Amino acid sequence: MLTLAPDIEVLARFGRALADPIRCRILLALREEPAYPSDLAEALGVSRTRLSNHLACLRDCGLVITVPDGRRTRYELADPRLSHALEHLLAAVVAVESDKTCPDAAEKGCC
Repeated sequence: MLTLAPDIEVLARFGRALADPIRCRILLALREEPAYPSDLAEALGVSRTRLSNHLACLRDCGLVITVPDGRRTRYELADPRLSHALEHLLAAVVAVESDKTCPDAAEKGCC
């Protein structure tokens, strides 16, 4: 049975999903239109196995759903509002000062 996650858990799940560039690319692709795993793997240039692991994470985070389509399975955003949320997040990132990075960015490979 599906239940609604509390606010903090929603943010934590979103953060976990966005913590990996491939998952970010998947979400942005699905924002444009639903897709089949084989098409996503080809478009993103990743193996199907690697893509499958990332899709499983996004499903576990509650951000994508599977839709049976004959013998295939299509993926799409779990809620149309996620598309708007991603759009707003992208706009917010653009507003971040480009010369500000974490002090440990070079060591940690972040920012």
